[in-house]
Amino acid sequence: MATKKTESNVFEIKPLDIQKLSIRIKGDSPLIVHAWSEKAKKQILDKQMKITKTSAKEARNPYREFIDSMYWLTPKPEATPDAFAEAVKNGAKWGFPVTGIKQSANSTAYRLGWTPNQTMLRCAYFIESEYGELFEIKGSIPEIREDNVTIGMGTADLRYRAEYKDWYADIVVSYNRSGALTLEQILNIINAGGYSCGLGEWRAEKDGIFGRYHIESSNTISD
Repeated sequence: MATKKTESNVFEIKPLDIQKLSIRIKGDSPLIVHAWSEKAKKQILDKQMKITKTSAKEARNPYREFIDSMYWLTPKPEATPDAFAEAVKNGAKWGFPVTGIKQSANSTAYRLGWTPNQTMLRCAYFIESEYGELFEIKGSIPEIREDNVTIGMGTADLRYRAEYKDWYADIVVSYNRSGALTLEQILNIINAGGYSCGLGEWRAEKDGIFGRYHIESSNTISD
């Protein structure tokens, strides 16, 4: 009996063609940040290790919470207005996790139906910064912000965090020109993430209006 010959699928595997662009994102609404403080992380670890504290509860220090809420790129000052002012005078710098931009972009692309899943997007492009895991927040000196929040079983509490009212950031986007997405598509995804999702606390994705942004400019830095 004759065997029917079938054609096998042939895939073209192209070499990597990496391009990097310098991109400036401009805030469209204030950015509220809330980094994990060393005290908060220690409390979680103590609880998991079943370490019992017998000392009296420490008095609350709103200014310390404000200082601790920021991602410092320069040394963190003492929790006083004078120490903070001195740090600003000496060129203090603050950041935000680089992963936040990609997460907001990929989440938005999925919710808008631009991709069936986020797996492909994770390796389609990368966000980089000279500070590694953080990018620098520029253009604004953070201000202390007091917010009413609800925790646990409807318990009211106050939060003291840093707010950047007029901010921008310079990041680097790396992508493969031989990949599945074009540069235009990647920029559209990042822009959509800034509009629909945002960054930080009370961002658009979490029913807020904060942390929204758009791409203000982009320039090729390597071919």
